[in-house]
Amino acid sequence: MRSLLVLIDGLGDDPIDAWGGRTPYEQAAHPVMDAIAAAGGLGHCSICEQDIVPESCSCILRLLGVNKRDMPQNRAYLELLAHDRDISEYEMVLRCNLAAVDAQGRLAGFNATGLTPAKMQEAAAVCDAVLKDIEFIHLSEYRNLLIMNKEAAVLDCAVRPPHESVGEAVDELLEPLRRASLSLNYFLSETNKRLAFLAHDGLHYILYPWGPSARQTLPSFESLHGIKGGAVCKAEIVVGIARALGMEVLIPPTATGDVDTDVAAKAEATLELLQRNDFVIAHFNGSDEASHRYDYAAKAAFITKIDQEFLRPLANRLSEPVKVIVCGDHVTSSITGKHGAGCTPVIAGYLRGDLLSDCRTWQPKNYHQILNFLMKESD
Repeated sequence: MRSLLVLIDGLGDDPIDAWGGRTPYEQAAHPVMDAIAAAGGLGHCSICEQDIVPESCSCILRLLGVNKRDMPQNRAYLELLAHDRDISEYEMVLRCNLAAVDAQGRLAGFNATGLTPAKMQEAAAVCDAVLKDIEFIHLSEYRNLLIMNKEAAVLDCAVRPPHESVGEAVDELLEPLRRASLSLNYFLSETNKRLAFLAHDGLHYILYPWGPSARQTLPSFESLHGIKGGAVCKAEIVVGIARALGMEVLIPPTATGDVDTDVAAKAEATLELLQRNDFVIAHFNGSDEASHRYDYAAKAAFITKIDQEFLRPLANRLSEPVKVIVCGDHVTSSITGKHGAGCTPVIAGYLRGDLLSDCRTWQPKNYHQILNFLMKESD
């Protein structure tokens, strides 16, 4: 029997006082998820538990069955793969946000707060070719990558993720990285000058490199589970993970990495991939982005949209029953905007067809049970 993982990024959340202590998932309308849960099971568990960092790369790899020992330390290399690029064993790649800084030198926004997409594109253009030893690659909006020669001091440098550091002094946050590499120190100083034209309303903008990673090979999905896998996604990290695992990837042209993604197009792509693969992961990143913006209302609305425009069409059009799990990878708090290691809702059941009786009271207690349900043949 084929299986489907519907991964709503950062689905777990904190209780919202304005909603009487309900979370965005609890506030959202999701009759299809409720029907699956009523016939199958609803539980809560932590994907990262206490041994991996609560972020998408490691948590998604875990949900796809990759052992902790094989997980990369950081995700920049996988994001590079998403853009059909690779590096040699002598190079490394860093994530690089376009970030906003206030008049007191504190990080005001990790995602170019206050800039339009057009201005972000202008910013990327002026940061290109600053230093021949560092290649600047613009991904989308505030997201960029840097490729440079491998430097052990940089790979060992623990720079706080920008989305976890809003309100803190930027000079202190980036000082370890500047001290670790003369090239990066020059690059950051020069790009700061070039980005000065963006300043407005007490904010100026800088590049914030973080998460350095080297080249790393992952085991194939088929070698892990003995089945073929596919992925419907847009977020660079998920595209990169899927390609590194040798999975078939479909990216709908109208998909985005936010709440404005074309959910219906992802449903069509998922139906197509399920015809050729034993397992499909459909990833939705907008819920995580909404939480980072403290927009719990948008998060709840997005969950409702996934239920109505993704799960309902699948339930209506699948000709054979498909095992399905709907869950998050980690908690993303709409109160703090930060990731956490708490529990995510996990809905398990079947789309179409009769339900197996032993699934009716199934409540997952850990990620191993999720993997067993998705990857192993039913009795």
